[in-house]
Amino acid sequence: MQVRVLFFGVLKDILSRDRDIIDLPESASVAVLLNHYRDFAPHLPQVWPALAVAVNEQYVASTHTLSEGDEVALLPPVSGGSEVATASVPTVAIVRDPIQAHLLVAALKQGEDGAAVVFDGIVRNHTRGRRTLYLVYEAYESMALSQMHSLAAEAIVRFSVRDVALVHRLGRLEIGETSVLIAVASAHRAQAFDACRWLIDTLKKTVPIWKREFFEDGVVWADGEPFPAELKAAPGETSQ
Repeated sequence: MQVRVLFFGVLKDILSRDRDIIDLPESASVAVLLNHYRDFAPHLPQVWPALAVAVNEQYVASTHTLSEGDEVALLPPVSGGSEVATASVPTVAIVRDPIQAHLLVAALKQGEDGAAVVFDGIVRNHTRGRRTLYLVYEAYESMALSQMHSLAAEAIVRFSVRDVALVHRLGRLEIGETSVLIAVASAHRAQAFDACRWLIDTLKKTVPIWKREFFEDGVVWADGEPFPAELKAAPGETSQ
């Protein structure tokens, strides 16, 4: 059977491509596919323990059985660095134009809100002592958007907040520009703070978006925060 394989972040550099089509035995597991690339690229084990795998945009374990035509995404750690009854449909988007934070927050607020807490993630001019020129963000876009919708909906229920706006930008970003905007509206400030913090922390660990940093003296993929243990593919030596 044939499956389509997508590579993201640093894996594109390691494997010198962003996609592949490979033939596998019928009912092969994800582990078989992972073993194929481990043998193909001997330097890949440097990132092996941290990989997550998605099949048709859903995270899976290495024991997952593949089918003809599946789309398999190999995902390195994503960019990080180290009252419910009146809930609205969250504003969730991935964009390539500048994020207008003030407009999003103004549109979010309603008369019943007592607090609006905002996280505005911006591009800074340095990282680990190196001068940053600009950043480039990329994503497994369809899966990232689905994950963001799920996070926003979960935050509304988990923290009993009224509404959420969650917007991430892709492409080239200059110093001082907004990369991610999270705004939470709620009757009470405590829930809004908790929800906003949970959203950014969870997004940085689980949503497949990667950051490439362009410095005066070189270019690197940002070290991502580790995937939660339950999302890691945990590849091993198995052959079926």
